[in-house]
Amino acid sequence: MDLQKKLEILADAAKYDASCASSGAKRRDSSNGKGVGSAGGSGICHSYAPDGRCISLLKILLTNVCIYDCHYCINRRSSDIQRARMTPEEAVKLTLDFYKRNYIEGLFLSSGIVRDADYTMEQVIRVARELRETHDFRGYIHLKTIPEASQALIEEAGKYADRISINIELPGEEGLRKLAPEKDLRRTQEAMGGIRNRIQLGREERKDRRKVSGRTPKIYASGQSTQMIVGADGSNDETILNRSDLLYRSYRLNRVYYSAFSPIPSSSSILPLKSPPLVREHRLYQADWLLRFYGFQVGELTPNEGELQGQLDLDLDPKLAWALRHREQFPVDLNRGSREELLRIPGLGVRTVDRVLQLRRWTRIRLDDLTKLRVSLKKCLPFLITADHHPAKAGLDSDRLRARFAPPPEQLEFDFAETKRSALTGEV
Repeated sequence: MDLQKKLEILADAAKYDASCASSGAKRRDSSNGKGVGSAGGSGICHSYAPDGRCISLLKILLTNVCIYDCHYCINRRSSDIQRARMTPEEAVKLTLDFYKRNYIEGLFLSSGIVRDADYTMEQVIRVARELRETHDFRGYIHLKTIPEASQALIEEAGKYADRISINIELPGEEGLRKLAPEKDLRRTQEAMGGIRNRIQLGREERKDRRKVSGRTPKIYASGQSTQMIVGADGSNDETILNRSDLLYRSYRLNRVYYSAFSPIPSSSSILPLKSPPLVREHRLYQADWLLRFYGFQVGELTPNEGELQGQLDLDLDPKLAWALRHREQFPVDLNRGSREELLRIPGLGVRTVDRVLQLRRWTRIRLDDLTKLRVSLKKCLPFLITADHHPAKAGLDSDRLRARFAPPPEQLEFDFAETKRSALTGEV
């Protein structure tokens, strides 16, 4: 099989992995005229496919042959698909050729598991090591790690990768036992814990070495991330978000990515026949941002009673849905409210709130100030007070507010690439 055909098969096989966003890498720079590529301080410029997946990286598998039989994976052992396998040398050649043609800014490399986890991990590391040490490649490299591989190999990957990911796939042990019997949630979390400890140790080592010999390279420069599949099992949004919250707190992950389950050719009979609404994936990204930067708790975002018990409202973004359920806490005075209270106002993002707090030290906030800050007044006016705006408290008690903000059904069939970009900006 020629290299072009391998690329077609293995790039298509990699498209289901969403955890390939690539920003924040600062450790390598070729501005001095040496080396190939760069991953500068501003990160990598992304482009997006119509389904919202990042395509700025060469995103491939070394092979789609796999000894595992995960029901949700198109590359599983029992799947009737065309197989291909690329050598590490071929992956290196493709990366350099694509970069020199200005098609990509880096590499996202994963693989099906052949022979065993350690052998496969060695092949993945070999590609990254060859790029860094032989070709002095300074672009972005994201390696997908196999949790069953030895901790020594996972640690070695950190010498060459800007980011490393271990996909947890499903939020609960029950779902994994049913759909991915060879995978072990405990083993995955142990691998994540090992990476967390190595990142922390690396920070301490850099501090000590910097005092003696200057700057030193980062290990796992952009941290670690993971992915969860949405809709392949019966897990509700509360279960998914609780797992994400635990991963952020316990393992200091940089990101959790959510990927809506998509029916695959010759799929297993125990999988759903239809994929969940793509808007559900988008709502999870919005809720994820609220957990990380807005001070919300999982229990606040998912109702504990009624039709939506344990689920996010698909018609409204999670912050707006929460505000409508807690109308007694509004309106909030922009000139008096605390930062925590301001962050709960629909339509105000973290940066906007910080600018409001700075501005009100010198003047009383008015609607014109919000306009200059590019705030969507239509969304936030019922929930805030300014020097020249005092909404009627009674107006917040009307269910007409929900009808006013809920989009028509056809609007939910949006351009999904645009919604993923808005999820990444954090202005919710």
